[in-house]
Amino acid sequence: MPQEYQFPFELRHLVYFREVARRLHFREAAGALGVAQPALSRQIAQLERALGTGLLNRTRRRVELTPAGKLLLERTEPLLRSLHAVPRELRAMADGEVGHVRVAFTGLAMATVLPGILREFHRKHPGIKLELTESPTSAQLAALEAGDLACGFFHPDASMPALQTRTLLREKNGVLLPAAHRLAGAKRLRLRDLADTAFVLFPRTHNPGFYDRILAAFAGAHVTPRIAEEVWPRANGIGLVRAGVGATFMTPSEAQHLPPEVTFRPLAGPAPESRLVVGWRAAPPPDPALAAFLSVAGTARAMPGL
Repeated sequence: MPQEYQFPFELRHLVYFREVARRLHFREAAGALGVAQPALSRQIAQLERALGTGLLNRTRRRVELTPAGKLLLERTEPLLRSLHAVPRELRAMADGEVGHVRVAFTGLAMATVLPGILREFHRKHPGIKLELTESPTSAQLAALEAGDLACGFFHPDASMPALQTRTLLREKNGVLLPAAHRLAGAKRLRLRDLADTAFVLFPRTHNPGFYDRILAAFAGAHVTPRIAEEVWPRANGIGLVRAGVGATFMTPSEAQHLPPEVTFRPLAGPAPESRLVVGWRAAPPPDPALAAFLSVAGTARAMPGL
């Protein structure tokens, strides 16, 4: 390992030098620092010896900075200002006023509860930066386990003892159809009515639990699904429905604002259920910035089915 560099002076030397360089008067600088003038002079002399160059020209009438002294003052000012701010910044971090939180989400989260959470969080905690990434459930779980993600909005599958979760949405899905579909005008449909309709789904590896609930719903309706495409992210599936490629599943909460090329219809009888949670690692405890975000997420408006 490389040897750690040892500075030939201490922080107090820079503090003392800056005060003298600002005032260009040893007695005034000593008074401002609360030290005796001879002690201050010794500290400046030690700093000059450590650096191997003169920093101040002293006469009976005045004190002037040498070129080396001007350069050191230029370098010292931003360093000491930065160090002076550290205690305040650490207190702000401990109080959850500043920080950085990496958050992942699925399309369902962004289409339902997440915008409201983000709006409220930015209002309450403008100093905390959120890094947002759309990611399927499987990728979020891996990232949470590896510690690469602070929290995620995903669809739970099996038991996850290493994570803590809070349920935000639980809804039975309806179906999203192209507006020109022959059943688009029906008030309510059953899956068996859609036996001849192609569906646009997502790869099972992204969310095995929901994918299997879809297949179980088809089986309960005694229908063999026709899967035209498997795509991700969610918006791509909706785009394929707009293009008339097929139908897809959607919750009523998602279907509040739809383009004119598609129409949403509730499903009677067997239908897959969507479950959305916010999840984070059970240990170690959340840092203050994450705790602040989870506090806001926990106040999200309860959705139907909860």
